[in-house]
This record gives sequence, structure tokens and C-alpha cells, in this order.
Amino acid sequence: MVKLEDARRVIAAAEKKAVEIGQPMNIAVADAGGNLVAHVRMDNAWLGSIDISINKAFTARAFDIETKDLAAHSQSGGQFFGIHASNHGKIMIFAGGIPLKKDGHVVGAIGVSGGSGDQDHAVAQAGAKAF
Repeated sequence: MVKLEDARRVIAAAEKKAVEIGQPMNIAVADAGGNLVAHVRMDNAWLGSIDISINKAFTARAFDIETKDLAAHSQSGGQFFGIHASNHGKIMIFAGGIPLKKDGHVVGAIGVSGGSGDQDHAVAQAGAKAF
């Protein structure tokens, strides 16, 4: 279970990494059902990345996979080609979404958007590590 207290800790760690790399981000944390627990839009983070961060968290939880890995499998000819069109367009197939695990089980996810794929992933990793 991802509690609000957990989500705040994850977001704080992710936010710290975003400040460190100088890139404002949208950071979302979802629970086991893929539902939003908490979201932060850092000052000057892109408005368009709000939904993307939330949907990255949903995607990472819905499929229990890092979104960067899902992206690799969803290219033309890949086993998940076209998956981005499922779930009413909520599926994000680029870096920045990471499942959150407790005792080896996925219990939620973090989604980050606002920079390059590498930046989004690094910030999400920092948040996931704090979980």
C-alpha cells in the first residue's frame, strides 16, 4: 500500500534530484490500483507534463514495468506495438515511469515528466529509491 506519507517521501527525493539536475518536473505517485496519491508540479515545470507524469505512473503500475522498457517493446514490430492506444490513451511509452515495490510486490508507481527521457528516468529512479 502506498500511503500519502510514502508518496510525499518519494516526491521529495525526486524533487531533490530534479533540483540537482536543474530541470523542473511534474512528479506523480500512484497506488496499487494506479490511482493518483499525490502530484507535484515544480515551479516552471511544463503544464503539458502534468497529465504525462500521472499517466506514466498509471502505466508503470498497470503493466508493472518501467515505461522506458515498455517503450522498447512497443516499437513497430515489437510485441506491444500499439499499446499506447489502449486504456483510453493513458499509456505512456517513454521513460519516466517506475513501479514501486515492497517485499517484491508492486504496490504503486512513480511517474515523472518535464525533461528529456534520461532526465525523467533519473528523477523517477531517485524517487523510487526513497520508497
